Amino acid sequence: MSTVAVSQEGAGGMTKDERFVILASSLGTVFEWYDFYLYGSLASIIGAQFFSAYPPATRDIFALLAFAAGFLVRPFGAIVFGRIGDIVGRKYTFLVTILIMGLSTFIVGLLPNAATIGIAAPIILIALRLAQGLALGGEYGGAATYVAEHAPHGKRGYYTSFIQTTATLGLFLSLLVILFTRTATGEADFAAWGWRIPFLVSVLLLGISVWIRLRLNESPIFQKMKDEGKSSKAPLTEAFGNWQNGKLVLLALLGGVMGQGVVWYTGQFYALFFLQSILKVDGYTANLLVAWSLLLGTGFFIVFGVLSDKIGRKPIILGGCLIAALTFFPIFKMITTNANPALEKAIEQTKVEVVADPAGCGDLFNPVGTRVFSAPCDTARAFLSQSSVKYATTSGAAGSGVKVVVNGKDVPYTNAKDSNPAVLAAVQAAGYPKAGDAGIVKMAHPFDIFRPQVAAVVGLLFILVIFVTMVYGPIAAMLVELFPTRIRYTSMSLPYHIGNGWFGGLLPATAFAIVASTGDIYAGLWYPVVFASITVVIGFLFLPETKDVDIKAT
Repeated sequence: MSTVAVSQEGAGGMTKDERFVILASSLGTVFEWYDFYLYGSLASIIGAQFFSAYPPATRDIFALLAFAAGFLVRPFGAIVFGRIGDIVGRKYTFLVTILIMGLSTFIVGLLPNAATIGIAAPIILIALRLAQGLALGGEYGGAATYVAEHAPHGKRGYYTSFIQTTATLGLFLSLLVILFTRTATGEADFAAWGWRIPFLVSVLLLGISVWIRLRLNESPIFQKMKDEGKSSKAPLTEAFGNWQNGKLVLLALLGGVMGQGVVWYTGQFYALFFLQSILKVDGYTANLLVAWSLLLGTGFFIVFGVLSDKIGRKPIILGGCLIAALTFFPIFKMITTNANPALEKAIEQTKVEVVADPAGCGDLFNPVGTRVFSAPCDTARAFLSQSSVKYATTSGAAGSGVKVVVNGKDVPYTNAKDSNPAVLAAVQAAGYPKAGDAGIVKMAHPFDIFRPQVAAVVGLLFILVIFVTMVYGPIAAMLVELFPTRIRYTSMSLPYHIGNGWFGGLLPATAFAIVASTGDIYAGLWYPVVFASITVVIGFLFLPETKDVDIKAT
């Protein structure tokens, strides 16, 4: 088998072998993210296939919970594979992670649905999702560490920034494959069997990734340390049982990755959710709008990675968190102005109240979607939230029933969980737009981006992506530089996956739960604003600058 030995940096900059190292690490990670995002993009179809024994709303909840399970286990994957990577080596560990991820995804494409094998179908599906999450928990740290340990001093931000493009490119690739397959098969066939094609295609991507990674050598820094007998025998104990290193892990999480995670997921995932679920933009258009913003913005991961080599990691990451925290509210309001102007006008001009005895009103906070509301006060507010109607809850007399008041007029309310024609008709008569309203932004085809309304929305989403590239572009270099070689894989992986898998991954559901609880379509933005602000304060006061650290000496 041929292998690649990395040569010294040439006068012109990056050598051919260094480019191959980056390509091999980044390409495999793109494919892993592609696999991971497929499930989220097709959650509703997967719910119908594997949770068909339940009502439609419950199917979607179970499908989303299975998706969330992949996020929740990522830190455990970081611990398991981080330990292996610090004992055995970087190369073989992230070879194992891509095999687990790729095979799990391929098997989903082959897995019989619930109508065929019953309860075994959802059980196997959840097991595969857990395997995907564990594998992804080990993949990022391995790829980032491997590239950083090959990079010349003073260029780690630049070299590792290519790894930072992989999540965005993986999302972009998954959207393209789904869009192409949907168009080729038609919606009916896609829902019946065509959804399996993107999962099955992943085996080709897996084969390419494995072939490329098999040609790599071990990281030279790690190999030298191992040859000298200095590698860690107990990386978990050294990483988390030692307060000096454990403190750095906490600082990396709270003063860096936590804010980066919420800014990233707001700019890429919550923006898509906001367009579809709150502004009622059709799925085709919403995905194209986000895809264009990603296409235009992805190169800035490299720009900010290079800049971090010159001015430092902290100013860019914390600057991105601060700017995002200060501007999220006005940017999302401008997205509403351009994407659904009638909704913005209705929110400003229409007063909607739910009048009820406070004793009959519960808490609507439901981030995992498992709670079932039955009290009239709760179903009324949940219905208004799902309809993107801004409302206020007003105390009624003790023992009184529930009524909805639209611009001072009482509207009969029946305790219906999914629909209430009288209330819907009243808010629409007061100005709230109907689904498919002509004023809502809509793209006729993928290149329909030059009309003012479409261009304005793409431009605003592009600004959100710029925030993402600021906080995410330099983060791998910073994490690598914070920790010594012997426990680097373990130490950097855990804060990364808690910050992104938990604080970031749970953001869309939690933010919408805040929206439903408050009746304000923008209230969910407090989630990223608060956590990004905390990161700015902690990072500014306590997180060390790392750009000049010599990682070969640690």
